[in-house]
Amino acid sequence: MRISIALTALVGAFAIATPASAQSFAPQEADRAFEAREQGKSLSLPEVERRVVPRMRGYDYLGPEKRGDNYRLKFKKDGRIVWVDVEARSGRIIGRHGF
Repeated sequence: MRISIALTALVGAFAIATPASAQSFAPQEADRAFEAREQGKSLSLPEVERRVVPRMRGYDYLGPEKRGDNYRLKFKKDGRIVWVDVEARSGRIIGRHGF
């Protein structure tokens, strides 16, 4: 019984400790994003984050999602969630939701 409780706690701790960026992409999306970046068709997620996150002063960055050919970055401020859509190819902000 102690072993099962310890194992459950360990699995729960691992799930909490996994970065949001690792949780947000389905394996197929991650593969497509990698291929697009390798072919020069899109910027890497870290490059997109370097361009966009500093522009969101005062917001907490919660993590990314890949949406087709674009990224969607999630931010939070004063309890409100804000989504910023970014064109993966150029890193240009193409939409904001929740402002």
